[in-house]
This record gives sequence, structure tokens and C-alpha cells, in this order.
Amino acid sequence: MDADGAVRADDLIDGLRADGIAVRDGFLSASQVKALIDCAAARRGRGEFAHARIGAGRSLQRRADIRGDSICWLEEPLLPAEQSLLASLEATGRGLNRGLYLGLHEIELHYACYPAGTGYARHIDQPQGHAARRLSSIVYLTEDWCEADGGLLRCAADGGGFREIKPRAGRLVLFLTEGREHEVLRTSRERLSITGWYLGRPEHALR
Repeated sequence: MDADGAVRADDLIDGLRADGIAVRDGFLSASQVKALIDCAAARRGRGEFAHARIGAGRSLQRRADIRGDSICWLEEPLLPAEQSLLASLEATGRGLNRGLYLGLHEIELHYACYPAGTGYARHIDQPQGHAARRLSSIVYLTEDWCEADGGLLRCAADGGGFREIKPRAGRLVLFLTEGREHEVLRTSRERLSITGWYLGRPEHALR
């Protein structure tokens, strides 16, 4: 980590430049994954998870056939493992700013829990009122994932086509948000992640 708290992000920068998508395995250790799973369980026990909805404003609605997850926004007071994750993501964002000049300055995060048999149909992460979302972020918390579990992320790549990314525990996925279609394929077991967005200022752009 550098003096200003930034971490080296060369691998992520290279991925984002190549096709708008970057993947880093081992972003979280097994113990960090377990601690965050425990945090999610504690919040669920307190009734903080709610069915995700689609749309914006008055048009918000629950459509389990389109989006089947339940979510819990990470808001203060954060639990210790959540504070540690936020600090790591913020340091990563500072590293990305050095190489990509995205002007990332804030992060919004939530848990996303998909029960078996659910997914999220193709969509983009900048619905009305969310133009500040510059970079989408996913940290996977599904322990012992295997091919039969499903739940892959299918994400449009720059230059055409889609990449399918496995939701392995501890893996960090970033992708440039604007206009990028993606979906969560149907999962055959519970699938847990922390999903969010780095927010940027409109005067900054990828260079």
C-alpha cells in the first residue's frame, strides 16, 4: 500500500482497459469470507434483508421472475469485517484512479442473496437517477462453489460478446458500468455476494 493508502491495481487496470471487465482472485481470504458470511447472517437475523425490486421511484416493483435476490444495504454502523472490506475497496479505488482517472470518490454496497432457483435477467446498472455509478463491483461469498451450482455472472465485454464469470468465494469482479448489459444466471444453491458501485464525477472519464 502506498503512502496515500492506495493499493497497486495494475492487474485490474489492465483488465478494464482490455475489455471493460477485471477479475482478481483472492481479494478476500477464506477467513474474511467467513466473517462476512457471519455478518450477513446477523443482519438477516435482525430482519435487515428485503426483497430486491426493479424500476425507479414510483415504478418500483417486486418481479421475482426478473430479479430473485434479497438485499441489505451496508450502512453505518458497519460490523468490523464490513469496515475492513470497505477500507480495502476504497484503497483499490484510489489505485484505479491513478491509472484510469475515473474520479472515483464514494462507494455504495449491499449484500445480495439469491436463493436456489433464482437469478437476475439482463440489465444495466445505471437506471434513472443513478448516472453517477462509474464502476460496478462484486465480491463473492459463496463458499465451495462448483460448476453444478450455477449462478455465473454473464457480462458484456468491450468489442462484442459476453464473458461468464464464476462466483467463487473471495473473488473480486469490476466492470465499467455505463451501458454494460449483464445478468446473473440461475443458481441451484444459495448465492451470496456484496455488490455495489464506485461513484464518480461526470467530468472524469476513462483514458
